[in-house]
Amino acid sequence: MKNKIFSSILFLTLFIFPLFAQLKLPKIVSDGMVLQRESAVQIWGWAAKNEKISIRFIDSVYQTSADSLGNWKVELAPSPAGGPYSMSISASDTIIINDILIGDVWICSGQSNMELPMKRVSPIYETEIANSENNFIRHFEVPDKYNFNEPQKDLSAGSWQKANPKNILSFTAVGYFFAKELYDKYKIPIGLINASLGGAPAEAFMSEEALKQFPNHFEELQKFKDGSLIAKIESQDRVRIQAWYKLLNEKDEGYYLSHTSWKDPLLNTSKWSLMKIPGYWSNTKLGNVNGVVWFRKEFRIPSSAAGLPAKLNLGRIVDADSVFVNGVFVGTTGYQYPPRRYEIPAGVLKKGKNIIVVRVINEQGEGGFVPDKPYEINVGGKTINLKGDWKYRLGCVMEPLASQTFVRWKPAGLYNAMIHPLLNFNIKGVIWYQGESNVSRAEEYKTLFPALINNWRKSWNQGDFPFLFVQLPNFLEAQKQPSDGGWARFREIQMKALSLPKTGMAVAIDLGEWNDVHPLNKKDVGKRLAISAQKIAYGDDSIVFSGPIYKSMEIVDNKIIISFDHCGSGLVVKGGRELKHFAIAGNDMKFVWAKAKIENGKVVVWNDKIKNPVAVRYAWANNPEGANLYNKEGLPVSPFRTDNIK
Repeated sequence: MKNKIFSSILFLTLFIFPLFAQLKLPKIVSDGMVLQRESAVQIWGWAAKNEKISIRFIDSVYQTSADSLGNWKVELAPSPAGGPYSMSISASDTIIINDILIGDVWICSGQSNMELPMKRVSPIYETEIANSENNFIRHFEVPDKYNFNEPQKDLSAGSWQKANPKNILSFTAVGYFFAKELYDKYKIPIGLINASLGGAPAEAFMSEEALKQFPNHFEELQKFKDGSLIAKIESQDRVRIQAWYKLLNEKDEGYYLSHTSWKDPLLNTSKWSLMKIPGYWSNTKLGNVNGVVWFRKEFRIPSSAAGLPAKLNLGRIVDADSVFVNGVFVGTTGYQYPPRRYEIPAGVLKKGKNIIVVRVINEQGEGGFVPDKPYEINVGGKTINLKGDWKYRLGCVMEPLASQTFVRWKPAGLYNAMIHPLLNFNIKGVIWYQGESNVSRAEEYKTLFPALINNWRKSWNQGDFPFLFVQLPNFLEAQKQPSDGGWARFREIQMKALSLPKTGMAVAIDLGEWNDVHPLNKKDVGKRLAISAQKIAYGDDSIVFSGPIYKSMEIVDNKIIISFDHCGSGLVVKGGRELKHFAIAGNDMKFVWAKAKIENGKVVVWNDKIKNPVAVRYAWANNPEGANLYNKEGLPVSPFRTDNIK
């Protein structure tokens, strides 16, 4: 018996030991990677304790030994841009890494507007996607993970992808256009590491140590270290949401309770009501109810397009939808933000009368079809407009569904799982597009955002690397009178981060959409970040890298004269019209619209009714529609105010 036990132990030892002794590399150190040029880059991994490691790369051999825990790290000599190269890493076994480039590595981070992939904006960038083949632009997508208990040593998955029409659809759109602009100018390989997550607040990307100066976030982190609490919250949310949808489906007259489903194209709808689409049903006799509303519209197809496959564009719908054409299911989307782009299969459309049916589920707030979006069918080279009168009928009424608890957004979780595993990988810098989730806490962001920048710089231990960020774009409905929107104040706080060394800001006040927190124009955002990088990261002193930034004001009689930095070749009114979105106030600090003109490289602002002006604001609103002051290089003035009212 003892011999059998000994033999079993020996077999298990021989079988298991190689698994633990096997040479292992982090996911980021893999085929197709881009290493940072002109930098003493680090290669690291794991092996058996005290095992000798040998690395062959270009014309050099590097040697080290794993420590008592099996960790090892090697520093490679700086190399100029180039490649592709191979790297051989040997211990008890050997790993060959192929197709390595040496160039510039950029972290792309933030929330959904950085995460948003090229596929989402593909309809407006078909040519760019078709022409995207480029072996020297590469992308690594960091998996969306969180961990509250400890920083992770490695990512759970991930691989380097080359830019081409297929792969690029998953690239960060902002990051790709940023990389393309830099590659076209410098012809240096660009590696993008996309570590972003939709909806994430800044504190989720900060380390536990950095959060100590923010007690509320630090305490919340301690709370979410309890795995049983997370399991309880997620279970309760899941049960509650599933029960809500189960009841909704049971109550929906058009779904289960009627003899004929309301998606049936032959359904008698003579008693249905009419509603203009796009729009929200809170403006109809239904009022602001939650639950299910069914919509139907008749449209006609010419004989030339009958039977052809088609593309259906239904803008955006709040919150979820299922779509049927002539009774055939063509698509569904489960939440409000993505554009509704569906394919109608061949054979569905017929000559003459056709019926489209949309079942809309609204969980809370206003439900309906988001205005100022396209609602159309494209078939056989023709566009069929679907806007206008639709018939509708209430399927069921539900109590509002409370939002789930987004555990993944809690403090430090994303830093531990998505940022910490990258810290040994040398980088050129960071591009950052985030803030929408922190707008309501703008005053906190004044210290939180600089703390994040300093946290990352300290963690990477590469000094003050370039940190370039996007100032939030215009969003929400434009106001007819001067306003003091939360987004305006948040943009001002973002701008204050420029006091940190080697930071740059891409102004996007003209690149947003009033009705969409995810504007489609990502190309100009990427280009403006790249312009900033040319100065801050690449030292090009000849480039005008910023739009005009408010510098100072002077009161002369009943006018205020505004001076700017970064005017470039001079100030201009975009479109050649009169300046818009300037407001002025007297001692009562009540702002009214003002006239403004460019004079001697400055802007003169006045209102004949304000005899003793004291302050000016420009583009100071959530959505300063029509703001049109730029420099001649085409970069917009960042919104500003001369007052400091709390």
